[in-house]
Amino acid sequence: MTEKAASKYLLNLEKQFANDNPILLKAVKLFQELDQIHYGLGLLNADETTASKYSWWPIVSIIGGNSTSKSKFINSYLNAEQLLSGVQASSHKFTVLLHSTQPTSATLLGTALDVDPRYPYYHISSKIERQQAGEGSRVNAYLELKTIQSERLKGKLFIDAPNNVTSATSPVISLLNKHTIENSDLVLIFSDAFEQESVALNELVAQIIDYQDSNKFVYLIDESSANLSTSNTNAIISLWQRKLSDLGINSGQFIVLPNAANSTLPGTDYFAQIDQRLANVEHDRSYRIVESLEKSIRDIESVVIPEIKRGIVAWRERSILTTVAVLSILAALAVFVEIETGMILEFLIDPVIGPVILAVFIAVMLPTHLLICKIQAKSVVQMLNARQKELHLLDNLANLFEKNVTANRMLLPFAEPSGWNKKTREGLAQLTERANGLVQALNDYFSGHSSSLTGKSPYDDELM
Repeated sequence: MTEKAASKYLLNLEKQFANDNPILLKAVKLFQELDQIHYGLGLLNADETTASKYSWWPIVSIIGGNSTSKSKFINSYLNAEQLLSGVQASSHKFTVLLHSTQPTSATLLGTALDVDPRYPYYHISSKIERQQAGEGSRVNAYLELKTIQSERLKGKLFIDAPNNVTSATSPVISLLNKHTIENSDLVLIFSDAFEQESVALNELVAQIIDYQDSNKFVYLIDESSANLSTSNTNAIISLWQRKLSDLGINSGQFIVLPNAANSTLPGTDYFAQIDQRLANVEHDRSYRIVESLEKSIRDIESVVIPEIKRGIVAWRERSILTTVAVLSILAALAVFVEIETGMILEFLIDPVIGPVILAVFIAVMLPTHLLICKIQAKSVVQMLNARQKELHLLDNLANLFEKNVTANRMLLPFAEPSGWNKKTREGLAQLTERANGLVQALNDYFSGHSSSLTGKSPYDDELM
């Protein structure tokens, strides 16, 4: 098997995690071994990597309702009044906030997110296009990237989601909302998002319920006009816990936000609980990446290979049926000629002419069957390309299938796809075992060495 060189993307990750996160460094090396298996099967090109399917940044997304609570919080928390994020209730862009050393904020187009595998919206335009034809080319209408000089953004990505408005949401916004929550390590949700019944609220609640066991949700209750004390803060939290429980949401942390203007040191006491929760986001990212590695390994056997097997079965059935149809036509013509002339049977039983006719028949039907197989393979390739898009797979299903379109596999029944053998399965089993071991290593590492994860982020030097 040809050795696959590590992609530039993996080499950059390896360099970034070399000193500050040994567990993710091991994960990078396992992704490289997984890439070798994908490459051997024909699922990846030489310059591709399965690691690019996931964002390696710690991701925090923020969701609010129709009020300006979310925008005031972002501006105050990031100390970036120039941001003016999410003030308009009709805002429909997902804004990724990135740390910058420059004092002036810069806004980049959504295509910057679509083409960069480091970010959570990599190749999102293709998903948008499948969701709603014609919208994939309008990715700039849905996404943007803003650079902010804020210490709290160092080593993290914040995603300011569009306000959860009461009007009906569009298919693309629904897709992006689901994608954002799925890829976030922490989701901050303002209580005003739950205040009015709407289609958007129903979708949000459904997504929270799907992920509420992941410990990724924090609910921010804006009580800037209230004179808070310990007792009424607890009462406010209890009230919102009951409200969300009625919606089927029974987990998550609740934080009451007082009026920051009353604090002499906003950003210390005022945001202490949020700072404490965000301190764990990098840990959450590490678990998410390891889980993604495990999923990528499982997907070969549980998703990719079954799709290829179904494609091969469909290809064989179509090829055989088409060949049988051709033979049936030839047999019908032979019967017709026999009835009209009475010569076909006589030629077939002739000891000299019969074998010659049989040899000519085989010489004609063999390349005909091979041609039929190649023609039918093209339709299966189209089917697999559609399935690849539908399943959002990076793996090149069609390329692996085409490795099976060979003369010997056209004529002989093979039980397994090309390259899917005992050695490959054993390699995946070993990767699974080693990936499982990373979870225990993460538990040990973060319980005993979490302090070593602080300091300069591996991403600080990769600013746009």
